[in-house]
Amino acid sequence: MSDPAVGMLMLGLFIFIIMLGFPIAFTLIAMGVGFGFYAYFDATQAFFENRIFTLLVQKTFEVTSNDTLIAVPLFLFMGYLIERANILDRLFHALQLSMSRVPGALAVATMITCAMFATATGIVGAVVTLMGLLALPAMLRAGYDIKLSTGVVCAGGCLGILIPPSILLIVYAATAGVSAVKLYAAAFFPGFLLAALYIFYIIIRAVINPALCPKLPKEQTDVPISEVLRALFTSFLPLAILIVCVLGAILFGLATPSEAAAAGALASLVLAAAYRALNYEMLRESVYLTARASAMVCYLFIGSWTFASVFAILGGQKVVEDFILGLNLSPIQFLLLTQTIIFLLGWPLEWTEIIVIFVPIFLPLLDNFGIDPIFFGILVALNTQTAFNTPPVAMAAFYLKGVAPPQVELTHIFRGALPFVGMVFLTMFLVYIFPGIALWLPDYLYTSR
Repeated sequence: MSDPAVGMLMLGLFIFIIMLGFPIAFTLIAMGVGFGFYAYFDATQAFFENRIFTLLVQKTFEVTSNDTLIAVPLFLFMGYLIERANILDRLFHALQLSMSRVPGALAVATMITCAMFATATGIVGAVVTLMGLLALPAMLRAGYDIKLSTGVVCAGGCLGILIPPSILLIVYAATAGVSAVKLYAAAFFPGFLLAALYIFYIIIRAVINPALCPKLPKEQTDVPISEVLRALFTSFLPLAILIVCVLGAILFGLATPSEAAAAGALASLVLAAAYRALNYEMLRESVYLTARASAMVCYLFIGSWTFASVFAILGGQKVVEDFILGLNLSPIQFLLLTQTIIFLLGWPLEWTEIIVIFVPIFLPLLDNFGIDPIFFGILVALNTQTAFNTPPVAMAAFYLKGVAPPQVELTHIFRGALPFVGMVFLTMFLVYIFPGIALWLPDYLYTSR
């Protein structure tokens, strides 16, 4: 068997093994070392003199010394602190009061709360679960349509994947070797465009069919403006200032993502203390969850970079490149192919595995089709959201089902989320047709630098 054939066997075997449920990071490391031992085999060398062990150590050092990845644990720590700072119920209440006269008020307030909380934490499962406990019962008690209510929670909870400071974008930046700052700038308008489309859709549905979103009782709408302002000042404003300061420091070059994340983590500690939620147990749990998630990301990088290096050495990468180039695809056909593959991979895999394992297979081909890797990264970040809301897997739906009232069925959640998936595809279409939506801001801010 030729080396390229062994490389393709390696890729096929890896996909088969992860479908069986084996841990992905350690499967990557084991297969990288196993096939790498074959690739570097020299009968004259002792077992541990095989160069695959040197490669594994080298890749481990590259991951642990990568400056870009320092931001990952810091942003995670900031997110876990905010999640436990008892701010969500205050934020939702304040937005509910301020949006009381808007059609579909509770759904709009839920979407804005999800967007802010998802942006601050970046943890899809946490946002969907907490909003499922807080906002979904409130909407159902008000007589809101089950499908629309569940769709709002699922779609809104996934916005943190795209809207900066997104952890996915940090991981993509490290994988693709592009500037995380430019990637954040590129994601700014697409992220808020998607959120705006979601809100516009809710309002249009509420106007066309008021029965989906009944008007709130008079006692909930006739609230003194002073009470509304006080609620916004004590909940919305602190979190908004935190997000704007962290994101603004990054976009305007006042701090690197790692420095801004560190400042954000410190500010989150202050915010948690201000809300009287900071205690030893809360801090210990946040540190533990941060360490666990960061270790997972690091092991995935170590495994994927080792796997990818061996795959390339065996000639597997060349086989994939020659096959795709041999199809004589246009740039749009190439994008359709890659985004379809990423969409399908989103069913069995988390976004971390997609970014660090499969996206690098396509990255070397971008130059051949004249595609900006930052532009490609934004499409990937948009596309990844669909996996959380598309049957049969739809992890956001399962997160919500776990905390939803008994009358909410999984089919309700699936049917409610699908229109929002359609808006993700609409946003991807708009970004492709008008690439300036993604590329104008980074070009404007950083072209002269």
